[in-house]
Amino acid sequence: MAEEAGMFVVPQTVGTVLCCKCGIPMAPNAANMCVKCLRSEVDITEGLQKHVIIMHCPECNSYLQPPRTWIRAQLESKELLTFCVKRLKNLNKHVSHRRTFFYLEQLILKHGAAASAIKIKQMEQGIDFFFSNRSHGVKFVEFIGKVAPMKSRNDKQLVSHDIKSNNYNYKYTFSVEICPICREDLICLPLKVAASLGNLGPLVICTKVTNSIALLDPLTLRISYLDADQYWRLPFKSLLTSRQLVEYIVLDVEKISSEVNVGGSKYVLADAQVARVSDFGKNDTIFNIRTHLGHLLNPGDYALGYDLYGANSNDIEIEKHKGLVIPEAILIRKSYEEKRQKKRGKPRAWKLKSLDMEVDDKNRTDQEKINSEYEQFLKDLEENPELRFNISLYRNKDYQPSEMTSVADGDDVPSIPLDELLADLDLSEAEAEDEDDEMRE
Repeated sequence: MAEEAGMFVVPQTVGTVLCCKCGIPMAPNAANMCVKCLRSEVDITEGLQKHVIIMHCPECNSYLQPPRTWIRAQLESKELLTFCVKRLKNLNKHVSHRRTFFYLEQLILKHGAAASAIKIKQMEQGIDFFFSNRSHGVKFVEFIGKVAPMKSRNDKQLVSHDIKSNNYNYKYTFSVEICPICREDLICLPLKVAASLGNLGPLVICTKVTNSIALLDPLTLRISYLDADQYWRLPFKSLLTSRQLVEYIVLDVEKISSEVNVGGSKYVLADAQVARVSDFGKNDTIFNIRTHLGHLLNPGDYALGYDLYGANSNDIEIEKHKGLVIPEAILIRKSYEEKRQKKRGKPRAWKLKSLDMEVDDKNRTDQEKINSEYEQFLKDLEENPELRFNISLYRNKDYQPSEMTSVADGDDVPSIPLDELLADLDLSEAEAEDEDDEMRE
């Protein structure tokens, strides 16, 4: 267009640099290394288990799935590949599952469910609670069952036997497994599960996890709930988790429905044009999608969503849904990161309490990831009033009102109203106040 108008156009060229190791020309990157040299320097499998022992019966061509289940699978089959991958530790660990633990921790604190625990220890795959009395452990497990979709089993082990008094001393172990599905996870429902929910989805978003799982179809606004028994009867995993969210910019939004209340939350169906922020300056790829966030998004806004156009998914459940049209992107929530940058480093007006627990040495190496997940959990609380309804938030003494940003600075950034906060009054302060009152009298 510019050339036709007779305007001078400066040709754009892509610069190259030399690889710092082998010297070949390459596009610039942070490491200043070509792909071949980078692969020789970085082990992308670091931290992942590379070997596992699998018991195989050659007579019936079955493989042992501990503790006592045998699974039949042919060599080089998808079933055998899935079985082997599931046996590898760390590869299948959902880091976003920590956000469920953070929420569960707050519920335990508010209701004093662990008040009788003699020790609490954070382990690699969860948290261990120790009780001196069996009945306390039973009550704790019952509480967890009321607030999270879980299954449990208990083991009884003889510790000692006094022959003279004929007294037996037992150790009771309660194992609680919490559903790995987290809020904002994208799920492809198995055929039987989708059918049992009235042919929901099958691509759905988990919008809430309590003692049941709320599943929303973002393309139709249909919602269904799975209780613990239903989930564990036909368990499934997430297709994508919140750690895989991609940032998009909204180019255009056209509402196609009025605002509706679904499961206590407001949604509006809309057709939207979006582009990946990472594509800026590289290409002009635009996606035309349908979203349930029509009540929140406007042109120029940013949103976080799952990139199904560029995702390399080998999920078996997707392949079972023949004729399924997969959208190029599914938006999950509006993003406020750009506006939050202005307030970064400043303390929040509120804080949470935490359980007094020991930390396993293996967990200390993941502290940076844990801190990142915890920060995201705090943002979730700011953006979702329903999520923070059942937990206690306290005033932060380190927060100074004079440090508040201007109205323009923090415009539209979700925050927690001060009237929702409780005074953080510890025992020593309460005793000091009582002494002051006695002196005044």
